[in-house]
Amino acid sequence: MDKLNQKNILEILSKAKSSSFGFSRISSDEKSKVLKNMAKALIDNKDYILKENQKDIKNAVIKKLSSSFLDRLKLDDKRLTAMSSSIKQISLQKDPIGEIISGSIQPNGLRIRKERVPLGVVFIVYESRPNVTSDCIALCLRSSNVCILRGGSDAIYSNKAIFNALKSAAKDLGLDKFMFYIENPQHQVIDFILKNAKDYIDLVIPRGGEALVEKVTKLSTAPVIKHYKGICHIYVDKSADLKMAKDIIINAKVQRPSVCNAVETILIHKQIADKFLPDLKEDLDKYKVEIRGCDRTLTIIPTVAKAKPSDWGYEYLDLILSCKVVDDLTSAVNHINKYGSAHTDSIIAEDVFAAEEFTNLVSSACVFVNTSTRFSDGGEFGLGAEIGISTDKIHARGPMGAEELTTYKYIVYSNGCIRK
Repeated sequence: MDKLNQKNILEILSKAKSSSFGFSRISSDEKSKVLKNMAKALIDNKDYILKENQKDIKNAVIKKLSSSFLDRLKLDDKRLTAMSSSIKQISLQKDPIGEIISGSIQPNGLRIRKERVPLGVVFIVYESRPNVTSDCIALCLRSSNVCILRGGSDAIYSNKAIFNALKSAAKDLGLDKFMFYIENPQHQVIDFILKNAKDYIDLVIPRGGEALVEKVTKLSTAPVIKHYKGICHIYVDKSADLKMAKDIIINAKVQRPSVCNAVETILIHKQIADKFLPDLKEDLDKYKVEIRGCDRTLTIIPTVAKAKPSDWGYEYLDLILSCKVVDDLTSAVNHINKYGSAHTDSIIAEDVFAAEEFTNLVSSACVFVNTSTRFSDGGEFGLGAEIGISTDKIHARGPMGAEELTTYKYIVYSNGCIRK
C-alpha cells in the first residue's frame, strides 16, 4: 500500500476515535429514532440493495463459488424484511448505556457506583453475509459505539448499498459520524489497520472463516473477540424421544446448512443406535444429506461414507453430517470438548439428570437441551441481532448484542475523603 493510502486509512481511524468521545451523551430517544429511520431505509431502498446484491451474486457464480457461499451472500425480500425487523427490535430495547450495575457506600464516606459505558471504537472484519452490515451498525449505535466495517470483496456491492442506505438515514437525524466503511478491497488494508489498531480501536471482531479469524487474532494490536467456526454437535442420549431427536437433527442440518449454528456432528448412544440410525438416514436421504460415519456407524448403515479423522473437527457448512456412536454421555462430552469449537452443542434426552450433566460438563458458549442448534442466534435470543457469536470466555460469550458491546467504569463521590 502506498503512503497516500496509508494516510487516508489513518484519517478514517482518527475520525472514528474522535467521534467516539462524547458519543455516550447521545440520548436513548435520539438513538431509537435513528434506528427506526434505518429500519425504514432498508425497505425504502429495497430495489437498489437487491440490484447491487445481484452484481455480487453474478460475480460469485462466475467464480464458481459454492452453493453454501451463494446462500450466505444472497438477499431477497424476506431477508431484507428480516434485517429491517431486527433493527426495529433493537430500537425498542433498553439502552444499556448509563445503567447502574451496582453501588455502595463505604464506611469512610466513599459513594461508589459501577456504570455501564461504551467500548469506544469497534472494528468488524467480515466476509460474505451482507446482513452483518446492518446488524453491526444497529448494535453499535444502540450501545453508543463507533463502528468501522470492512466487508469481504465478494459482497462489496451489497455491503456498500446497505451501508449507504443506513448512513443516509442516520444523516437525516445528524448521527452519521459514528459509522465508517472501508471500501478498499486490498487485503493489505486489513493488515495495516490491525497493526495500528491499538491507537484507535478498542475492540476487533472477525466474522468469517477459520483463516480470517486466525489472521486477525495474530495481527491485531487491539483486543479481539473471536466469532470462531461452528463445530456444533447434537448428542442423542439413550433416554431421548427418538422422533424429537430426528426432527431436531433434520432441522439443525437442513433448514440452513450454510450458517455457523447448523449441526455438523451427531453423537448417538450405543443402546439406541441400531434402532435410530437407519430411520434417521432414511429421512436425511430425502434432503440429500451425506453422512460420514465411524466404524460402528458403518456396521449399522454400511452404505454411508467412512469418516476421516479430520471430519470430527470440520465445519462443512453444507449438506454433510458426521456421525459417531458413543458408549455413554461421558464419551459424548469428551468428544465435544476435544473436537468442538465452543460454539453450540445440544443434548436430546428425557432423563433430566443426563441433561443436567451435559450442560454442566460441555465447555461451550451455548449448551441446549432438546433444542435445535439453529436457535443459537442473537435474534432468537431476543437481542434483535448479533455482532457475532463469541467462542471466547473473556468479556462476552455466545450471541453478542448491545450489552456485550459495553464495558463499565467506577464513579466515586465523597465529601473530601483522604486516605490515611
